[in-house]
Amino acid sequence: MKILMVLTSHDKLGDTGKKTGFWLEEFAAPYYVFKDAAADITLASPKGGQPPLDPGSDTDDAQTEATQRFKLDADAQKVLADTKVLSSIDADGFDAIFYPGGHGPLWDLAEDAC
Repeated sequence: MKILMVLTSHDKLGDTGKKTGFWLEEFAAPYYVFKDAAADITLASPKGGQPPLDPGSDTDDAQTEATQRFKLDADAQKVLADTKVLSSIDADGFDAIFYPGGHGPLWDLAEDAC
């Protein structure tokens, strides 16, 4: 099974001056469900490269088994740091498309996702 995970490239919470991005748990938990099921996972974001992490999702009280696993997984961190540019992806080549949550997608994935 081929799965496309589409992350945000947006890092600002409106005009509040606060940082945002994808929510770590909402990426890590499904990522490992897919990975453990031997899915072929491709990560993409509108700008490509390292997607911004919402700092609120990386606090001590937001950690879970999946986020802790991700923090120890150098391979997953490397893949996340080099997401594909979303416009270069042909969605027809995938069996499923998954959008991890967070506030960032409200801006850059609301109207032009794939």
